[in-house]
Amino acid sequence: MRFHTRKWVKPEDLNPNGTLFGGRLLEWIDEEAALYSIIQLENSKTVTKFISEIDFQSSAHQGDIIEIGIEVIKFGNASLTLKCEVRNKMTRKTIITVDRIVMVSLDENGNAKPHGKTKVEFVKDRLKD
Repeated sequence: MRFHTRKWVKPEDLNPNGTLFGGRLLEWIDEEAALYSIIQLENSKTVTKFISEIDFQSSAHQGDIIEIGIEVIKFGNASLTLKCEVRNKMTRKTIITVDRIVMVSLDENGNAKPHGKTKVEFVKDRLKD
């Protein structure tokens, strides 16, 4: 799994227990999945269709640095299925796992749009002459 984004847990990210608010973490995961999918599918009109069961395994606290990892599970006709792990950057302890996040490529009318992709591509490889 490749870890693309790091976040620093700040006071505004905490719940009343003094740990990272789950809703904030899910917001970060959804944003990361969207950015990853938009780049992979080369379509800015890509949306979240489904997020599977979420498994909170440990907490994060103020001052912790976390990292969000995304991995492609499957390319569908108009979709991309990902899995996600968030871990503490310093300890490598897993904070949360999400088995499946399904992102869908849309056309200008909001309908599913086939993307024609079958494998992970890196932007640097697209730019080669």
